[in-house]
Amino acid sequence: MDITELTVHELIEKLDKKEITSEEIVKSYLDRIDEKEKDVQAFVTVEDKEKVIDEAKKADEKMKSGRTPLEGIPVGIKDNMCTKGVKTTCSSKMLENFVAPYDATVVEKLKENGMISLGKLNMDEFAMGGSTEYSYFHKTYNPWDLNRVPGGSSGGSAAAVAANLVPWALGSDTGGSIRQPASLCGVVGLKPTYGLVSRYGLVAFASSLDQIGPLTKDVTDAAILLNVIAGHDKKDTTSENIDKKDYTKALKNDVKGMKIALPKEFIGEGINEEVKKAILDAAEKFKELGAEVEECSLDIGKQALATYYIIACAEASSNLGRFDGIRYGYRSEKYDNLKDIYKNSRSEGFGPEVKRRIILGTYVLSSGYYDAYYKKAQKVRTVIKKQYEDLFKKYDLILTPTSPTVAFKIGEKSSNPLEMYLADICTVPVNIAGLPGMNIPYTIDSNKMPIGVQLIGSYFEEEKIFRAAYTLEQVTKFREKYKPEFRK
Repeated sequence: MDITELTVHELIEKLDKKEITSEEIVKSYLDRIDEKEKDVQAFVTVEDKEKVIDEAKKADEKMKSGRTPLEGIPVGIKDNMCTKGVKTTCSSKMLENFVAPYDATVVEKLKENGMISLGKLNMDEFAMGGSTEYSYFHKTYNPWDLNRVPGGSSGGSAAAVAANLVPWALGSDTGGSIRQPASLCGVVGLKPTYGLVSRYGLVAFASSLDQIGPLTKDVTDAAILLNVIAGHDKKDTTSENIDKKDYTKALKNDVKGMKIALPKEFIGEGINEEVKKAILDAAEKFKELGAEVEECSLDIGKQALATYYIIACAEASSNLGRFDGIRYGYRSEKYDNLKDIYKNSRSEGFGPEVKRRIILGTYVLSSGYYDAYYKKAQKVRTVIKKQYEDLFKKYDLILTPTSPTVAFKIGEKSSNPLEMYLADICTVPVNIAGLPGMNIPYTIDSNKMPIGVQLIGSYFEEEKIFRAAYTLEQVTKFREKYKPEFRK
């Protein structure tokens, strides 16, 4: 038995039956990291082995007198969530040596449940990118084909789960940064409703769009991890105070009576033919399972993409103003005055994609252009939200592709930012509206690369997504049929 092949709910079952120990689980994952990390390069920081094994031994001791269900389960954390005593770099030279003095709320919750961090996972710098090629430290490679990208910005998290370097991981999603890499790496990725999971301790990219969520091997694990991280947080003013739910109760193999919308614009021009075929096939599967699937119109793609990049870059420009070479982070050694410190520290500390977005964001917020761009984008955002709300009066869920293509070759789009931005066309509308969305791995294409489907729900209706995703998963049996091959 290869322990790293098991899902978390399978690990819990074996721990309960005393068939394995937390120490054995942790050692299996550390061995796997030793074996495969050199190929995948999913981590920025791997936790100290002795410390991790010691934590596992303590978890096994606790087990003797009763344990929390997740005691001793390892986890990976995207490197833009603050972790006390461990570097939080955002994969940037700007924060290369930054050690947070506190834990993000989600990290606190992992620790309260007895989970053991295996390390911080690679990402596009400050979460800006869709391929994890924009990390200051190194690129991350897709475990299905090491010549291809894992997606981004949570590419390290998705690749680590797919390669069995961690049993599950946390990512953040600003415009598809959990769902798109989940699709490209063949794992489950959930972007929760905005406000369901605390953002306290998440290094901000675009505050009105960012949301933390799980990347897991299957839908059941996603429900378990969402149970842990969801909930109101007084430290986050955007956190919603809603009743606590048990999302595992929604894991029912039954979609009879559900109404699912299939927007024709999301299976039209710009969508790869094999991806389109998979979405139409998934729609037929849902029909066979008893759901009602109906084609509809949701013509928001181009407007949503433009709206997203104006709002996201504007908020990034504001949020990243704090990295000035004075308070913390990188400081240039070349300066004669205060102005030089600001200019040189930011010029040397930020990478090209971050600079591109700061410049664009500063432009749309500048005097004379604010009304023409930023204000207009916020108005379009309201229109997009209204279109979704109207659809959800009639339908339970919306079915679309997660990514218009499968994982592309490394370097294929990094020289053309606009082409890279178009890869987000299926995911960004969900963030603009603040809705929940999930990627479910569905099949593979002719090059043996994963294709995912996306289910979108109404506000705080994650249960409907879990129910439909779980039902689809039981039919497709993706994990049983397909595994990453680490092709070189």
